[in-house]
Amino acid sequence: SKWVRLNVGGTYFVSTRQTLCREPKSFLCRLCCQDGPELGSDKDETGAYLIDRDPTYFGPILNYLRHGKLIINKELAEEGVLEEAEFYNIASLVRLVKERIRDNENRTSQGPVKHVYRVLQCQEEELTQMVSTMSDGWKFEQLISIGSSYNYGNEDQAEFLCVVSRELNNSTNGIVKEPSEKAKV
Repeated sequence: SKWVRLNVGGTYFVSTRQTLCREPKSFLCRLCCQDGPELGSDKDETGAYLIDRDPTYFGPILNYLRHGKLIINKELAEEGVLEEAEFYNIASLVRLVKERIRDNENRTSQGPVKHVYRVLQCQEEELTQMVSTMSDGWKFEQLISIGSSYNYGNEDQAEFLCVVSRELNNSTNGIVKEPSEKAKV
């Protein structure tokens, strides 16, 4: 059968042999994907391979084998996924999780994220163009109508304050430098 049933810590997972063999040297491939299984494993009463591991962390492992992307729910610890990737001997996933952990550690060691805010004043007719042409890195935060109208010719124009922000991520020895690019008006 092309389908394989796994009982991981009491939770059932079903996948194809092709998915489980994406990493030929992995535990899962050696368990069930070769002509004569390389690893002997007990099966439960339903015929599912018994694997004594945490099913919570098996989901990201299986999904990685399915589509090649690492997706971890916020409530799961990356270290737990790393532990399982190492157990199942999925080398590409081990590298990916270690890289993600290292990136997160670097991000948190840089200290809190700081933002610079700008308040731009514009008329109603300029609003769309102003927001759509903001420089890279600037993001729209809030639009405030200041309630005044100016009479240009025969048209009334509402006036707005547009609040934009940009993350400051370039710091040297704790001194934060403001970006040189200005938000366009």
